[in-house]
Amino acid sequence: MLTLLVPCLAVNTLYDINLDMLKQRGICGIVFDLDNTIIPWNSPDLCPDIHFWLNQLSGQGFKICLVSNNGKRRVRQIAAQCGAPFVARALKPSRTGFRQAVQTMGLTPAEVAVVGDQLFTDILGGNRLGLFTIWVKPLASQEFIGTKITRQLEKLAIRLLKSTGRL
Repeated sequence: MLTLLVPCLAVNTLYDINLDMLKQRGICGIVFDLDNTIIPWNSPDLCPDIHFWLNQLSGQGFKICLVSNNGKRRVRQIAAQCGAPFVARALKPSRTGFRQAVQTMGLTPAEVAVVGDQLFTDILGGNRLGLFTIWVKPLASQEFIGTKITRQLEKLAIRLLKSTGRL
């Protein structure tokens, strides 16, 4: 179970993701978590820098899709800002939302990376489907109360993974 929490790659920010390396691995599509991955928690808007970066991805031939446990209205609002398809109420870490995103992009799991800030939702869910998982540090410390609780478990998991040399 613990190995399912190990990301394929860990980075500080979205900008640290090596897009050439992803292309070399055959990655054509990227699934993004919403809160604290591409926008601060509960924010209604993408910041201009992230918006520009996401547009650059499309310009380099990557397909993108947003996958969030948030409700449809909120996810649709953010997805419209970057012109991306989305999966709302994804029930992460269930494979269902990730599988739907992969199908929406017309790709296979081997061709898709997932980028998220939480081990127990984004990384676990992506690993369960065989996606290339990228763990990014959260954009902000403000979070949903349930996420704050999960972060405590995440800290314990990180300590265990580091002690066994897996992270």
